[in-house]
Amino acid sequence: MGLMDWAKSQFIEIIEWLDDTRDTMVYRFPVHSNEIKNGAKLIVREGQAAVFVLQGKIADVMAPGTYTIDGKNTPILSTILGWKYGFASPFKSEVYFVATREFTGMKWGTQNPIMMRDQDFGIVRLRAFGSYAFQVTDPGLFLKDIVGTDGLYETDKLSDYLRDMLLQSFAQALGTAKIPALDLAANYRNLGTSLTKDITADFASHGLTLTHFIISNISVPPEVEAALDKRSEMGALGDLNKFTQFQVANAITEAAKQPGGMAGMGMGMGAGMGMGGMMVNQMNQAAYAAQQPPPAAAPVAAAAVSAGDDVMARLGQLKKLLDAGLIEKAEFDEKKKDLLSKL
Repeated sequence: MGLMDWAKSQFIEIIEWLDDTRDTMVYRFPVHSNEIKNGAKLIVREGQAAVFVLQGKIADVMAPGTYTIDGKNTPILSTILGWKYGFASPFKSEVYFVATREFTGMKWGTQNPIMMRDQDFGIVRLRAFGSYAFQVTDPGLFLKDIVGTDGLYETDKLSDYLRDMLLQSFAQALGTAKIPALDLAANYRNLGTSLTKDITADFASHGLTLTHFIISNISVPPEVEAALDKRSEMGALGDLNKFTQFQVANAITEAAKQPGGMAGMGMGMGAGMGMGGMMVNQMNQAAYAAQQPPPAAAPVAAAAVSAGDDVMARLGQLKKLLDAGLIEKAEFDEKKKDLLSKL
C-alpha cells in the first residue's frame, strides 16, 4: 500500500447506517481512529437522523437526505470547525445515527395489583397488561438526556423505565376514571386514549412521543371471578329454588362417580329413605309448597288425595334416577314397595 493509499484509507468518505435490526435505537458510526474527510457524503435514510457530536457537544442534527459535509450545508459545523481547521482539512467527529421510526410491540404489565374502590365489589385488586408504541421525535435531546456516550443503544435498555412511567400514569387514570370493574372491558380504548394524552409531557421531556397505548386485559382476583361466575349462574337460573335444584343435581352426579355409587356418600341411599330420598324431596320442595290440594268434601278425602300425589311424585323421581343409572334396579324396587305400602 502506497503512502497516498494509506492516507486515503484514514479518511471517512461515506457515512451511512444500514439497520438490519428491529430494536436498535442509536448507533455510533465507527470514527474512533478515523477522520471525516471534508466533502464526505452523509446518507441519512427515512426513519433515521444523524447527530454530529464535536468536542463533547451536539453540533448538528441532520434529517433524512444525502449531504456533502462542508460549511455550506452544515452551518453549526462550520461555526465550530471553520476557525480551527478550515474547510480543506479533515476533522474528527462522532456521528450518531438515531432511529426515528416507530417502535411497536413494546410490552407492559402490572407486577403488583392495583388497588381500586369499586361500587359493586368494594375494594378490589386489579391486574392489567398490554402493549405500547413510541418513537424518538427529538434525536438531540434523546441522545443528550438518555443515551449519553453509549455507542449501541437498544430498546431493552429503556423498556423498564418507560414501563414504570406508563404504569404510574395508568394507575392514576384508572383511579380517577371511576369505571366499575364490570364495565372496564368496554372502556379499554377510552382509557388508552386518555393515558396517551396525559403522559405526553413525560415522554417529551426525553425527546420521545408515545404513539399508541393498548390495554389487552384488566383482570380481577380469582375469588372475585368465582363470585361473578356464581352470580351469572344464579341469574341464568332465575330464582333460589331453581338454584337449589341445580346444586342438588350436581351433587347427585358427583356422588355417582364415587366408589360405590350413591351409597358412597353419607349413609347411602339404601338406609331408610337415604340420601337419594332427601335429595328427591329437596328437588321437589318448591313444587310441593306451591301445590294446593284439590277441593274435597271432607278433610280425610283431601289428605288421602294429597298423600297419593306425594307418593306418585316420589315414584316418578325414583324412576328418573333409575333411568339415569344413578340407582340400581333392586334399590328402585325396594323404594317403590316401601312407598306403595303407604297408600
